[in-house]
Amino acid sequence: MKLRLWQVDAFSSKSLAGNPAAVVPLERWLPDDVMQAIAAENNLAETAFFTETGEDQYDLRWFAPTLEVDLCGHATLASAWVLFNVLRPSLVRAKFKTRSGDLAVERSDGGYAMSLPSGPTKPFSAPVKFVDALALALSTSPPSELHIAEKGGAGTRSLIGVWKTQDQIVALKPVGDLAGLLDQIGYRSLIVTAAGDGKPYDVVSRFFAPHYGVPEDPVTGSAHATLTPFWAKRLGKKVLYARQASARGGDLCCTDAGGCTILQGDCALYMTAEIEV
Repeated sequence: MKLRLWQVDAFSSKSLAGNPAAVVPLERWLPDDVMQAIAAENNLAETAFFTETGEDQYDLRWFAPTLEVDLCGHATLASAWVLFNVLRPSLVRAKFKTRSGDLAVERSDGGYAMSLPSGPTKPFSAPVKFVDALALALSTSPPSELHIAEKGGAGTRSLIGVWKTQDQIVALKPVGDLAGLLDQIGYRSLIVTAAGDGKPYDVVSRFFAPHYGVPEDPVTGSAHATLTPFWAKRLGKKVLYARQASARGGDLCCTDAGGCTILQGDCALYMTAEIEV
């Protein structure tokens, strides 16, 4: 069986930046183990599969290299890019039914605008031994605060560490066993963040998901669906300009719209391919 595949760099206006996602349109669903094997073969943070269910409606699923995930922003944006630019160029809005509910992406002046469910957070008190071990694993000083992401946004298994400056976020370097450390408190991923210096960023962050086969994700839409309401309240701003400070890096315009977060960003095509399974 031959399948078409597009590799799209999301949250970037040029290729070789932002977050790459593989997009594989299907006429009907493949067995789960086959889709998981394709995602492992691609070895990207996410591979998105979708099937058409109506004129502008699609069922969408996301697979990391090791398992299916509940929510992925950048692969949703990449899927919309394939529809808008290749498969359905007359579309101005695409609706996706997913494990995290109904999502939508539409064309905008800033590229594409995507609405994701916002993720509430709550403070988290960890033993001093864990906090010190986390700082050591990241080659930095201890965070000033810890929080956890509840349902929505980055999901229910993300720990959030807050540092005082954006320079600390940019400079930190994972050297320890983050997966094992997160296992100690029952979490699967880590968001590190700080307020930006306003030149021009309001928020900076990085995202580590070792349990999903993603040591560091370049640009994470779902994490910003958690970070946006968190920082919007603190900074007293509804619209935030965010930078995910990974090696590839990515920029997002994030709007706190109450129960949802609107993320704006561009996409760039890296590769068109045909795979055989």
